[in-house]
Amino acid sequence: MTPDLIDALGALVVQLQAWLAGGGLVLARVGPVFALAPVLGERAIPVRIRLVAALAMTAVIAPAVVAAIPVPEAAPIPVARFLLQETLSGLVLGLALRLMVMALQLAGTMAAQATSLSQAFGGAGVDPQPAIAHLLVVGGLALAAMAGLPERLAALLVLSYDLFPPGRWLSPASLADWGTARVAQAFALGFSLAAPFVIGAGLYNLALGAINRAMPQLMVFFVGAPALTLGGLALLMLTAPLMFSLWVPALMAVLANPVAGP
Repeated sequence: MTPDLIDALGALVVQLQAWLAGGGLVLARVGPVFALAPVLGERAIPVRIRLVAALAMTAVIAPAVVAAIPVPEAAPIPVARFLLQETLSGLVLGLALRLMVMALQLAGTMAAQATSLSQAFGGAGVDPQPAIAHLLVVGGLALAAMAGLPERLAALLVLSYDLFPPGRWLSPASLADWGTARVAQAFALGFSLAAPFVIGAGLYNLALGAINRAMPQLMVFFVGAPALTLGGLALLMLTAPLMFSLWVPALMAVLANPVAGP
């Protein structure tokens, strides 16, 4: 081998090591996001597929962000501290997205309990939840994927290096305020989506109570329970498109800027 070829191979090895080191630092932030993100972070998806997806996303966004990542010192403690900081940033981004899925689960659970369907059609899968909640989650995830979730997730990860500069700890006070606001937003969104079922069930139960007072001899429960179930299913058919039309823009807003106020 000629000296020029040896020098070229040495330079290539050095460049490859730099790429691998930069990719590993990017993966420290991408990995937690893919562990919690909608669609790609569902527990029903095998871990190997999620790992491959995280590696693929790392290869996509690394060229755009690796120049902004400061190289930590070679000592074990600075490297471990830097990786912990990046992992925390990824967890914050992933939790912001996971809360949106939990809002759908909350709405489905409240709707099922209001219509007496939480036990009759409860699921026992990876995420045990009522059938209505499972239907809403699957439908919402499908719509999110159709709306370009992978592309928007890549844009979010690139943006995150401006929102959360690498190598810096997040402010505990700001993180607590942000988390409180996001959890409140998720509960408010879930209750808003389930409001038709809660209001309808309340009015229906009040009507049954009035009928029971007027005709005590009538077995109101045997008449009202099937009607409540049928009404709940009919209401789900009518309101599901509206629920998705409210949830998808909320998810897209979080993907556009996860640190913005609700």
